[in-house]
Amino acid sequence: MQGLTGSAKKLSDYRGKPLIINVWASWCGPCRMEMGSLDRLYRRYGGKQFQVIGISTDDYPDRAQAFLQQAKTGFSHFIDSKLVLENMLGADRLPLTVLVDAEGRVLAKFYGAKEWDSPQALEVIGKVFGIKL
Repeated sequence: MQGLTGSAKKLSDYRGKPLIINVWASWCGPCRMEMGSLDRLYRRYGGKQFQVIGISTDDYPDRAQAFLQQAKTGFSHFIDSKLVLENMLGADRLPLTVLVDAEGRVLAKFYGAKEWDSPQALEVIGKVFGIKL
């Protein structure tokens, strides 16, 4: 994965801890809407009980970068301009948020914008990952 906010990484680099993957695009209104709640989720729990990463499907990295400069998120973002991950994850609609276990298995997929730091979302994340939030 080509880094937008850091160096390139492989998805397998995140094994060992549950992972929340958010697939987004700078032109996607619902994606832009939910980014703040993902950042709050990351700042509260990310790194401790699970990781959070974003994957942009933008054709142009500069557009994705411009959005990220506005959004000021704390978690890592990558770009999937060749759509390899988009196809692998089944991102035929955006935004897509995927919950992956520590071994790299997809446990749940959520299409559409959500408030990821809401009590309801925290309950779902805790239940899917089997952790207390």
